[in-house]
Amino acid sequence: PVTNMISRRQIMNRSFDPLHLVNTYGAFGSVSRIRYEVVVEGTDDAVPHEDSDWREYEFKGKPGDPRHWPRQFAPYHLRLDWLMWFAALSPSYAGAWFGALVERLLENDRDTLRLLRRSPFPPDAPPRYVRARLFRYEYTSWRELRETGACWERTYVREYLPPTRLAGVAQRS
Repeated sequence: PVTNMISRRQIMNRSFDPLHLVNTYGAFGSVSRIRYEVVVEGTDDAVPHEDSDWREYEFKGKPGDPRHWPRQFAPYHLRLDWLMWFAALSPSYAGAWFGALVERLLENDRDTLRLLRRSPFPPDAPPRYVRARLFRYEYTSWRELRETGACWERTYVREYLPPTRLAGVAQRS
């Protein structure tokens, strides 16, 4: 019976299915081994370019660093991480809130940073620029996991948001 829990052909519900007590409805019909994620990065370089020291913001639950295992937070729902996943699926979905998130990151806003696992910038030194890039994540093989320690393979797809800074705010010199 326990092996049935991880089987592709689960039969554990068969005994009570005729009673119509439960169903398989869910918000997501299936979860694939591939997903797209928006990775948010900041730099304190005065003029950003591809070779700048871009540092990644770490979210509490969503994939980021390929060496970090997916985390479980049940019964909590990490709404920002969830919204970021939808932003990767459809940039138009993020239109209402993503700009405000970037602005708060550029300000090192304490309440916003509490929604993250880790900011790469100290509280008194916010980034000059923030950018976002879209990546494709896929689980690695067991062999690759053992050899490299990476559970994800991450492939760059495209720019999501070009380097952006606070408008109308005096920048640090």
